Amino acid sequence: MSNQTTMFLLLGFSDVRELQILHFVGFLVIYLAALMGNLLIFMAITFDHHLHTPMYFFLMNLSILDLGSISVTVPKSMANSLMNTRSISYDGCVAQVFFLLSFVTADFSLLTVMAYDRYVAICQPLHYERMMNSRACVQMAAGAWISGILYSVLHTGNTFVLTFCGGNMVDQFFCEIPQLLKLTCSDSYLSEVRVLAFSICLVLGCFVFMIVSYVQIFKSVVRIPSEQGRHKAFSTCLPHLTVVSLFVFTGAFAYLKPTSSSPSALDLVVAVLYSVLPPIVNPIIYSMRNKEMKAALKRLTGYR
Repeated sequence: MSNQTTMFLLLGFSDVRELQILHFVGFLVIYLAALMGNLLIFMAITFDHHLHTPMYFFLMNLSILDLGSISVTVPKSMANSLMNTRSISYDGCVAQVFFLLSFVTADFSLLTVMAYDRYVAICQPLHYERMMNSRACVQMAAGAWISGILYSVLHTGNTFVLTFCGGNMVDQFFCEIPQLLKLTCSDSYLSEVRVLAFSICLVLGCFVFMIVSYVQIFKSVVRIPSEQGRHKAFSTCLPHLTVVSLFVFTGAFAYLKPTSSSPSALDLVVAVLYSVLPPIVNPIIYSMRNKEMKAALKRLTGYR
């Protein structure tokens, strides 16, 4: 089979019709929960002037990216279960890889920017308004989006110029690059492996930057004399730290675990964890321990 194939076959959750319907309903509930949670965060920040600050501006962008990433994979999987099929067109697979990479890369870039925002806010509070002015925030957010698009163009283009000669069965419920590389000829995928190695270096660089930022943050927080001040500083950092940990550890577990020659239930569970779980829990994490966000959501929904 050449790389001009017109269709790939995705991994299904089950061949039993009743379980396919159950999968559809389960993913529908998950998708609607993610849709509602991220839209509420977006609307609360947009319409509440109390939240027109750099931290919430970045959080609004994060909600858009989370909504985009889950919309790339889940609806197609739901449609396949409902229609009892596993197929995805070649162009559809290209689009899925491109948009998922764009959203996930921009998501991680934005989390790095948010770590810098917390570092400036806590470690250099007197310079915060100057360093994190509206123009700087827009530029940082735009940089995160653009980096995601450019990286995705490189990665997607480098993957789909390869020759697929190992069949058309993708051992995942969406088009995933490591699974697609299994279908390529053994002598044609080395360039993409080099891109993957470069990607790991970039991710590690961002991760180290976030760790260094939080080390400096914690050093500054413990020097705050009042317990209330320390608690407030920690409360603004804890949601971001939780989201970063969830993002990094689910992704690392998915891509660093030993690959198997045949698909397993663990592969599906891990894929769901890193591709579906973060967009659902991120709104919960950011609203659960944030009094300002709770108040804004109450004003938005009219709840007293």
